[in-house]
Amino acid sequence: MTHAQTQAESRFDRGQRALSRIDGRAGEKVVAALADIAPDFARYVIEFPFGDIYSRPDLGLRDREIATIAALTALGNAAPQLKVHIEAGLNVGLSRDEIVEIIMQMAVYAGFPAAVNGLFAAKEVFSAHDGRQASGEAT
Repeated sequence: MTHAQTQAESRFDRGQRALSRIDGRAGEKVVAALADIAPDFARYVIEFPFGDIYSRPDLGLRDREIATIAALTALGNAAPQLKVHIEAGLNVGLSRDEIVEIIMQMAVYAGFPAAVNGLFAAKEVFSAHDGRQASGEAT
């Protein structure tokens, strides 16, 4: 195994750990859904965002999820990814009220339609989260 392969495996392993910690099952489902159509891209999702960026030490996971929820809300065209990261926000300690405030803040910069869509995404995630908790299913 070459040094580059060892380094790539290290990124992958680090990314897998971060993905599991941050996104839990939702992130694993995204990667699994990509595996049959674009396995290389599924690997890139693990290695770059999670192995390289989320694993950097100078910003905590909670702060990273605040930035990610804000950015995805502002984009206005990434509802599936926003839902995954709202769930991730809950996983890393954001409260529902904080997530709602993050999304509402985006009305100032991205417009009301983007914020409204973000709030509806949050409502769906919170409802699904409540359903899993009521059934005793792990998130």
